[in-house]
Amino acid sequence: MLTRLRNALSAALIALACLLVPFGVLAAWVTYGLADTGRYVTAMAPLAADPAVQGAVADTVGAGIMREIDDRMEASPASPTSPEPGSVRPFAQDAVRSFTRTEAFRTAWEAGNRVVHDAVLKALQDGRERTVTVDLAPVTAQIKRRLTDDHVPLAHHIPVEHTEVALLPAHEVHRLRKGYEVLEVAGFWLPVSAAVLAATGIAVAACRRRAVTATALGTALGGALLLLAVTLGRRLTLADLPDPAHRPAAAAIYDALTATLRGVSWLLIALGLTVALTCRLTHLLAQRRQASARPTADQAQEPTRARA
Repeated sequence: MLTRLRNALSAALIALACLLVPFGVLAAWVTYGLADTGRYVTAMAPLAADPAVQGAVADTVGAGIMREIDDRMEASPASPTSPEPGSVRPFAQDAVRSFTRTEAFRTAWEAGNRVVHDAVLKALQDGRERTVTVDLAPVTAQIKRRLTDDHVPLAHHIPVEHTEVALLPAHEVHRLRKGYEVLEVAGFWLPVSAAVLAATGIAVAACRRRAVTATALGTALGGALLLLAVTLGRRLTLADLPDPAHRPAAAAIYDALTATLRGVSWLLIALGLTVALTCRLTHLLAQRRQASARPTADQAQEPTRARA
């Protein structure tokens, strides 16, 4: 009866620990991966050389710059030397696309990602209800300088102003802040709880070898479920994009951000299967040793029986 109770308690603790594994890894990834500016910038840095990302950045930045140019030219009084609204568009768009293929763009990309991440993280931590924005003026200034240095016509008409681009509306910040606060706590306590529950379940088990094997298989299953969730999340994220042309860029960004998560998932699968296989092999070896030791023991008892 006591053995059954121990096995039932062990199974419950191990099952709960394995259930917490994928959630703990996910929460820790958000807390110590995405929420860390240095790790985020490092993960995003290689994307500066990705053609899909370069095209998406050129389209987005170029559209923002052209809106400012068109608005300024339409609002200003017409003069014989002023260009027509929209006439600067081809030059500006070409300059933006050319700029994305330079070393300066890689520097601006890393700096921009750092500024964006800092702005979002600060908004999540300061508790104020406000829209998160970034300024396009530094990028616009670099593009205008490049155009001017290349003696592109009408380059001096490009206005360099502090153009605030909204990243997140205030209500989105409020919703994300609640989730971030929960994940910040869960990122530490879920992995710790999973480890404690697993260790306790193994300790109270009547057969610890079976408990270790069950924990290892459950860990591998948790890693597989986490990997499946990352894959499904990628499909759903790309399917929800309003502009299909930007899906390659979004896919590259998603893959870069979740690279660590996928690596940990595969590590859990490999580690769990390795431990389970090791337990099985050691059990088989122990059985063989016992089986080979029995004939020797029987032979040692035969003279005693004969004398009796």
